Amino acid sequence: MTERTGRCLCGAVSFTLSAEPLAVRVCWCRDCQHLAANGTVNLLVAADALTVSGTLSEFLKTADSGNEISRQFCATCGTHVLARSSARPQFRVLRAGNLDEPSSIRPNMNIWAASAPDWACLDQALERIEQQPLPPKPAPSAEA
Repeated sequence: MTERTGRCLCGAVSFTLSAEPLAVRVCWCRDCQHLAANGTVNLLVAADALTVSGTLSEFLKTADSGNEISRQFCATCGTHVLARSSARPQFRVLRAGNLDEPSSIRPNMNIWAASAPDWACLDQALERIEQQPLPPKPAPSAEA
């Protein structure tokens, strides 16, 4: 397991991820396109493996699914750092571009591919999921 660190553009918000990501995805949903004018590379992580320091601002939006999505930004520079869904409070979505070493991860799927613009450069070697992927399966119990 590799500990990963990162920060916002100005450095006022930093984070440490103490576990491997559960998934690494290029997201083409319309919200990510609004945030980045493109698809965004995101890490799905366990909430209890993420430590964040600094002041975050929050924007709440109801998704097409009906779930409430919280997007959290640096209060100083506005960098989008992470998101969470009311449907899956045990997870956080962390923006890969904020990692100190973004090459330490590699996306394995395109999600919301149906929303990608015609000019999008989707890596054909990655799994393609047209909309929202299923949540990761829980790790097997050590007691089994």
